[in-house]
Amino acid sequence: MIGAEGMTEDESRWHAASVEAIRRELTDSYDEELELELEEARLDHLNPEAHAGHGLDRRVYFRELLRLQHELVRLQDWVKANGLRVVVLFEGRDSAGKGGVIKRITQRLNPRICRVAALPAPNERERTQWYFQRYVAHLPAAGEIVLFDRSWYNRAGVERVMGFCTEDDVEEFFRSVPEFERMLVRSGIMLVKYWFSITDAEQEFRFRMRIEDPLKQWKLSPMDVESRRRWEDYTHAKEDMLARTHIPEAPWWVVEAVDKKRARLNCISHLLTQIPYGDVVHPPVHLPPRERHADYVRAPIPAEMHVPSLY
Repeated sequence: MIGAEGMTEDESRWHAASVEAIRRELTDSYDEELELELEEARLDHLNPEAHAGHGLDRRVYFRELLRLQHELVRLQDWVKANGLRVVVLFEGRDSAGKGGVIKRITQRLNPRICRVAALPAPNERERTQWYFQRYVAHLPAAGEIVLFDRSWYNRAGVERVMGFCTEDDVEEFFRSVPEFERMLVRSGIMLVKYWFSITDAEQEFRFRMRIEDPLKQWKLSPMDVESRRRWEDYTHAKEDMLARTHIPEAPWWVVEAVDKKRARLNCISHLLTQIPYGDVVHPPVHLPPRERHADYVRAPIPAEMHVPSLY
């Protein structure tokens, strides 16, 4: 039998099954973002006054996020095809939302092209090296994007405030970092620097949420708790850092981050304007027919090797 659209019943059933399979695949690919959004929905419910007037319609947010992620894929293709080297620094107070925007940037990109550098505290050997040495090891090669989740600006922030370095070390950093970054730019690296800005009240709220959430408590280290006490010291350090390292070759860009969704969209949208890119023509991909051999028999897998189907 031929259906209304010119398909046989078997073809129609196959088409319907294919459409359903595609729908499930797309839904599954968006589940990660939906799960990440559960936390924000809970925050809005628990503290409506703190977020009054900041809310962004979720449909608008998802539509714009997916559109921007599509552009990030185009940017990735351009960087790879043209051998560009891109470095993006994400700085800000603890809980300012740096990790959230980095997740959304990398979510649909190739980790072999776009990778994250989140360095731990330096070990004994690294503390005796040239300060920038351990960061240089993570700089991109041609066709790569590196996102630094905190960077060499640790010296101007946490190290300075917590007393992990001397004021002489800080002054040497401020003398060196403009020349270091100019050298990177002269070498052809595209360098973009973001500072995520939140209010005193918003940081306190986010810290309290981490304390109460067993799935988030790992994010709150003793250093984070101490940084909360030293809010004003961090403010002075941040102001000094921005004033002394905002250079034409690598300016700072401040992201207002009290509203996480707006911050993500604004940051990604801005990043896309900082790196000129265009379309990359890809050769068409053709799926070849699978070879079939008359003597092929699929061997059974022993039952004890199967993962139990609990769900």
